[in-house]
Amino acid sequence: MGIEEFSKIFNDYLKELSIKINEEQIQKFYTYMNLLMEWNEKINLTAITKPEEIILKHFVDCLTISKYIETNSKLIDVGTGAGFPGIPLKIYRSDLKVTLVDSLNKRLNFLNEVINSLKLENIETIHARAEELGRNKGYREKFDIATSRAVANLSTLSEYLLPFIKIGGKCICMKGADIDGELDNAKKAIEVLGGKVVGKEVFNLPQSDLGRSIIVIEKTKNTPGKFPRKPGTPAKEPIK
Repeated sequence: MGIEEFSKIFNDYLKELSIKINEEQIQKFYTYMNLLMEWNEKINLTAITKPEEIILKHFVDCLTISKYIETNSKLIDVGTGAGFPGIPLKIYRSDLKVTLVDSLNKRLNFLNEVINSLKLENIETIHARAEELGRNKGYREKFDIATSRAVANLSTLSEYLLPFIKIGGKCICMKGADIDGELDNAKKAIEVLGGKVVGKEVFNLPQSDLGRSIIVIEKTKNTPGKFPRKPGTPAKEPIK
């Protein structure tokens, strides 16, 4: 796909979200897409490989949470994979200070190439499990925003994210459309970990029937020191 077609498709979607991006940002997203497709032939980064689908299901999807993020926020993206949502947010919002966390080194090699190719600043990659990094004093309760996309059920995800957030900060959880049952099951975990649900948005991605939910959790008190538990435990034994 040429950049002109890319730009038209992308801007048509973004118009429905009242988001505007400039030509430099378009060029960065376009380079990112081509790097993603190139690297995906070597390592498994995404099952979404058609340019039109990458634009909607990755780039547009990631930008839907921007409105919940205040200017100059310090953001951590846990289980970032191929850089979603952290890198699209950073391209769109140069004011953000972004930390990308993933447990697979080969993904980080890809992310570092993207960061260098796009000349992104105030963005770092960290090779770690969320459960271990969340106990590290250099990262625990240091962030304004923690986010994640398609990583775990909401109860488990809360244990991954809430330890990173300072009081008054927010977790922004990107989920599928059918969220009510999952949200009910996660209420205890969110409360125990120091959070409170303050927002829920259910919508379809532009020009599609692809349902999405955004759950916003505010950190109201410090996360107890015993959380997060050791690696693997939050997924096997979610707080109930």
